Parts: sequence; structure tokens; C-alpha cells
Amino acid sequence: MTDQHISNASSALISGRMSLGGKAWHWRGGNMDMMEHDHGWDGPLADDLVTQLLLARGVAREDLNRQRNPTLREFLPDPSQLQDMDVAARRIAQAIVQREPVAVYGDYDVDGATSAALLIRLIRLCGHDARHYIPDRLLEGYGPTGEALVRLGQEGAKLVVTVDCGAMAHDALAMAADAGVEVIVVDHHKCSHELPRTVAMVNPNRLDESEIGAAHGHLAAVGVAFLLAIAVRRELEKAKHPGTPGNGALLSLLDLVALGTVADVAALHGLNRAFVAQGLKVMAKRENIGMAALIDASKLGRAPTASDLGFALGPRVNAGGRVGEATLGVRLLTTHNPEEAREIAGQLSLLNEERRGIEMAVQEAAEAQVEKQHNRSVLVLAGAGWHPGVIGIVAGRIKEKSGRPTLVIALEADEAGYGKGSGRSVHGVDLGAAIIAARAQGLLVAGGGHAMAAGLTIAPDKLDALGEWLDERLASDVARARLHQSLLVDLAVAPRGLNPALVETLESAGPYGMGWPGPRVAVGPVKVVKADVVGADHVRLIVRGNDGASFKAMAFRAADGEMGQTLLHGTQGRSLWLVGRAKIDDWGSRPAAELHIEDAALID
Repeated sequence: MTDQHISNASSALISGRMSLGGKAWHWRGGNMDMMEHDHGWDGPLADDLVTQLLLARGVAREDLNRQRNPTLREFLPDPSQLQDMDVAARRIAQAIVQREPVAVYGDYDVDGATSAALLIRLIRLCGHDARHYIPDRLLEGYGPTGEALVRLGQEGAKLVVTVDCGAMAHDALAMAADAGVEVIVVDHHKCSHELPRTVAMVNPNRLDESEIGAAHGHLAAVGVAFLLAIAVRRELEKAKHPGTPGNGALLSLLDLVALGTVADVAALHGLNRAFVAQGLKVMAKRENIGMAALIDASKLGRAPTASDLGFALGPRVNAGGRVGEATLGVRLLTTHNPEEAREIAGQLSLLNEERRGIEMAVQEAAEAQVEKQHNRSVLVLAGAGWHPGVIGIVAGRIKEKSGRPTLVIALEADEAGYGKGSGRSVHGVDLGAAIIAARAQGLLVAGGGHAMAAGLTIAPDKLDALGEWLDERLASDVARARLHQSLLVDLAVAPRGLNPALVETLESAGPYGMGWPGPRVAVGPVKVVKADVVGADHVRLIVRGNDGASFKAMAFRAADGEMGQTLLHGTQGRSLWLVGRAKIDDWGSRPAAELHIEDAALID
């Protein structure tokens, strides 16, 4: 068998075929050779397949070896090449040596919680300690407030380090500076030309950043915080501080970096891939008591994968900031007490269930407004009483369904009557830059973000004007992005070829996530043996191929859609191809491969 053995039937079906989901199927990377394996995956082609997966994700041939096993040694830059890095590291090292009171001011999401936990654990490794401060999403909103910073100074903090926030907090940081509070900002969100008044602004997305620094603008805040940890350790070594941690101690923090990076949907290429690949290894050791409790609360019976970070662990940490107590995440990830860790992890799981119910109600209300904006390139959906803690999730779900950038705004979210909004974008459309520009135009009270996500505060009477302005500014970008929307397929296999060995081979080219997409597998032809609905709206199939092999396939949140209804009631003995992600189903006595369906196509 060679990599040319793909049948004419499957090749013709995948090349440009419109599907039940309304998307054209194409080979990822153009006319890349694919493999169809009729008799099961037995290993000899594994290296060839991994090479093709890497090439299809933009890896140059001369870089294949480095990308097969992404390590920090190969991808880590010198932290000093980032603006203000050495200034920030020296000031934190000074606080550690002189045992000055330090406060870490984090955002209320996973990136903020892991960033704050990383710096607190770093300072503890150095023989000192730091307190945390996480703002309440409903009462204080996003980012540092001047009042909170001044209060931290009044309570004794000699140095405040903000993480995952602060890049655009000009007024708050000016208020802190006027009060004599020293603040270091560690962030990754877009900056304006004029920087706030700080001791240091460590952010690879500064407009005056060096070429090397700007090349790491895809890092989550927790990744930037890890670079800062390396720089702090280096300053402590220079000072011959007896509590300077070793390299192994710093590497033990990579589980936090992996969790924050994946949960913040940061692009998994370059250094981020190394962070996640190595962080998963640290996580498997279960040395962080809080992380171990979080894994147990997520009911994972194995070491977490990158997918688990985004869909099991991350949502639980997020739930504290969204619908519960904002400090739960950082408390869990910094505790030394196993009993406290189990209690907090259990509480986060309950809050996550509550979040799901709230999210469903807001999503239904928001989707009811979509049809009225069918001519808009950017959806601006707003409603009174929507919970601000779930609007980002809802924006992401509607963006996926509509293929358009989406803003979801909870009105009357604070005493001033302003709306709090969260947006999610599509590839090729820089929503964060547009929101910053809208703020400069006077359309927003506050706003910022990065290319794929943004947050804002808006007066209700500006909603229509914002929608029209965004539509005019981004219409051409959205049109180009939607023109190129298609379903990219990596591999075609006969049903018997979908087995655990294939899944293991595919996973070896990971970790997968934003910017490093998991491989899509086309499996067929198959016929539906059984179809039913499980859970609220998931479609479960048992299908069988012409080769006699059968497997389970799941189409999540699809029961009410056109594809889901066709799979449930419209196949009527017809053959079809399924496309999705190959996963391991380990519920039974023996692991089996299953397919998580993203699309399907009936065979004429």
C-alpha cells in the first residue's frame, strides 16, 4: 500500500463536494496525497502520515524534526528580547529579595487565573509570597480599576502585577501612579500607541515591540508570564539569592501554561505548541494538588489531552469567574491543601452545570435576533437580563453557526446602565483592532481585545451605530473570509481503518487547537444501522461499511439542525460519507475508535 492508494470514488466525493452542512470538502493543503486504508491501520505508513499532517499545517520540510517533538529548547526565545521584560524582572526580583508585599491582579477567566497562579507559585518557589486579587465580573467588570489598585496600595502592597489585563487601562493605571502604587502590566491584548503609566508593560502586542517580541504576539498571557518567570529567575541568580529556583521548578509551572493557553484559544503554533506539549507531560505527573483535583472533578480516568483542557478543565475554572466566585480558580491552582482543592474543584463543577443552563437560555434569546440581521457582516446581538458571564461562550457558538463575527451584549449590566459585550471573530477578521478603533470613534465607553476575541462596554443608544460602523469597516474582510470557508480533510479511510492505532498515530502530530487544527478524517461509504438522540441534542449513530466494519459516531448539538435531522430520519438505506475527528471511546472493556461528526454527504 502506498500513499497514492485513494479510490476514485472518495477522491471525487471529497474534492469540492457540497455537504449536508453546506460546505465544500477539500484536501487540506491543496492537492496533497491522501491515504485510504481498506484493511485497518497497521503502522508501516505512520511516519508518512505524520509527515503529511505536519506539511499540511505549514511546516517546512527542513523544520519537520523540530515540529515532531516541540520542546522549549527549540522554541523558547530570550525573554530579554521583549520590551520592558528586564525592567519588570528586576523589580519583581527586588520585591522578592527585600520581601516587599506583592499583589497579583488577574482577570477572571482561565488565562487570568493561570497567569496569576503561575506568578504566585513562582514567588513562593523563591521563598516569598504574594496575594491575589481577582475582580468581580458583575461589580467591577474587566481589567484593573483605579479604585482597586489604590486600595491594594493602601492595604500594604508595594508592587502590583496585573496579568491578562491592563494593556488599555490608561485611567486606572494613571490613578494608581498618582497614588504612588507601582504597577507592572503583563498582558497580551492589543495596545494603543500611547501606553499607560506603569513601571513596565510586558506585552508582545505592544506597537513598539521588537521583531522577535512581536513574533510571539500569539502567546496567551500565561505564556508571557512564564517568560517573565524565566527572566525573574535570571535576575535572582545575578543577585545570588539563596531561594532562586532551579530549572526543574520552573518547568513544573508548565501545566498552568498549557491550561491557560488552550482555554484562551491561543494559536497552537511555535512556542505555544511546545508549551502545551510539555505542559501536558507535567500535568500527567499530578504534582499540582489543585490541578489534580480539577482533573478528578472532570472525571477523567487518564492523563488529560489538549482537547480536555479546552472542554473539561477550562470550563470549570471559567465557571467561577462567570457565574460564581471569581477567586475560585486561582485559589484552586495555588492551594497546598488537598481537602481544600477537592472542595473547590467540586464547587467549580457545580457552577459549571449552572453555567450551562444560563448559557442555553441566553443563546436561545440571542439566536432569535440573528434572522433580523441576515444582511449584516457582523452580528451585534443585545438583550436585557442576559448574564454577562456567558456572553463570550454564546458569541462563540453563534459565530460558529453563522460564520460571521459575533458580538453578544448584556444590557443594564452595571449601575450606569451600560451594556457589557463580548465578541468572537472568524479567521481573517481582526475584531480586536476594530473594537479599539470603535472606541476611538466614541462609539464605546471601553473596549479592546485581540484578533479573534474582544470585549466592550457600550451605552445602549450606541448599539445601532456600532452595528452599522462595524458592518462598513469589516464587510470586505468578512466577505473574503466566508469565501474561503470550507471543510478541509486530511485523510480518507474505509470503516475498518478507523481504529485505535490510527487515532494514536494522528495524535502524535499534536497537540491540536487553534492555529494547529486537529486532523479531519473522511470515513465511508457507510450506511446508518441505528440513529438516536442522546442528552439534550446530540445525535448518536451506529454505522456499517461495505467492508463489514461498524463504529459509533456522534454529532454534538446537531439534533435540531438540518444535518442532524437528515442523519436521524433521512438516510433510508442510502450510503454516505462522514467527516470528523477520530477519537478513542474508552468506556467499554476495550478501547474503540469513534468519529465525532462535523459534516456528512449522501452518495448519489
